[in-house]
Amino acid sequence: MSIFERRESQVQSYARSFPVTFDKAQGAILTGEDGKEYIDFLAGAGSLNYGHNDPDMRDALVEYIHSGGITHGLDMHTRAKEKFLTAFEDIILKPRDMDYVLQFTGPTGTNAVEAAMKLARKVTGRSNIISFTNGFHGVSMGALAATGNQHHRGAAGVDMVGTTPMPYDGYLGHNVDSTVYLDKALGDPSSGVDHPAAVIVECVQGEGGLTAASMEWLQNVEKVCRKYDVLLIVDDIQAGCGRTGTFFSFEPAGIKPDIVTLSKSLSGFGLPFAVTLIDRKLDTWKPGEHNGTFRGNNHAFITATAALEKFWKDDKFAESVRKKGELLREGFEAIQSKYGSHVVELRGRGMMRGIVVSSGELADEIVAESFKRGLVIETSGAHGEVVKCLASLTITEDELKRGLDILGQAFDAAIAGAKAPAAAE
Repeated sequence: MSIFERRESQVQSYARSFPVTFDKAQGAILTGEDGKEYIDFLAGAGSLNYGHNDPDMRDALVEYIHSGGITHGLDMHTRAKEKFLTAFEDIILKPRDMDYVLQFTGPTGTNAVEAAMKLARKVTGRSNIISFTNGFHGVSMGALAATGNQHHRGAAGVDMVGTTPMPYDGYLGHNVDSTVYLDKALGDPSSGVDHPAAVIVECVQGEGGLTAASMEWLQNVEKVCRKYDVLLIVDDIQAGCGRTGTFFSFEPAGIKPDIVTLSKSLSGFGLPFAVTLIDRKLDTWKPGEHNGTFRGNNHAFITATAALEKFWKDDKFAESVRKKGELLREGFEAIQSKYGSHVVELRGRGMMRGIVVSSGELADEIVAESFKRGLVIETSGAHGEVVKCLASLTITEDELKRGLDILGQAFDAAIAGAKAPAAAE
């Protein structure tokens, strides 16, 4: 037995799909200890939007460490934090006319969601949170209550309370606007839905199966929130930091969330880092009222600042993401055209896209065949039926095309295997 088999918990998941020991990584390429290279269409589950080991971020971090810069400082002021806040204000907030304050939470996305929900309840004096079907917001208890997936909810061992699920865009059919029901339920004192503190929503559902809400639906959600004096929280943990072709996934809809959560690719380097962006007038926290030992990762401040300055000072990078998103869409359409009887639909936006196939078993086989051929890609969705691509935004067009070629070969092999007759016993 390997050390992993002897000592690592059975809770591990990705290692089961990709049973090798990885040793190095650069850009969009992972390398195993045996020297075999893999094109990475997983990108740390969306935490590596800028690829592995970006040289500018790496060099900035190494220089900072060598200089004796602060590693851990609770929520004290540090030079690294000052530089990050300045860059975020100048590059992200001011050009978008967004007057948010930043709360540095614990280092994961679920920490940012917990803070957002807690603050919404504090500000409004209400407890209920509206969430959506197939949503995923984390696996700590408060965030888990807003998460739809029963696999994760069931592991809690207690009833999930404090939230009310509503149908996401398209859940009741592509021609049904589910915000009509949301409006009706909030306006009817006999609906059984308690007046909520907030609505929490993903503009593109990552773990939920890559369903992308329409701009009109997002606008309608905001209208309902304003109509009933309910706060709007956008969970941009996976869809943010450029993944959909704009820094925030909600930008094309023109909506103004009250609270936004960010994590995953915010550090730019895969370092744990999360923030909750709060409309200034809602920042009613008392000092230390919501805290934690790791509020702000100074090493992540350094790499996040380098990422903002390298990629987001103008629209060139976003344009390149949108262009590669179209190449990805075209590649998926080619697979759909070839295997229409096995492909249910295509989903997603920008470089956050998925192929819905006929079963979770087929999706798993496609992932396995992809890995054999040198491509790392995962599944998502209620039944694991969505082959999900989160290639780094910095992947070259050649690497993207090679990855799509491998994915096409994997579809060939998986579908051929599914058609093959079972061996006689």
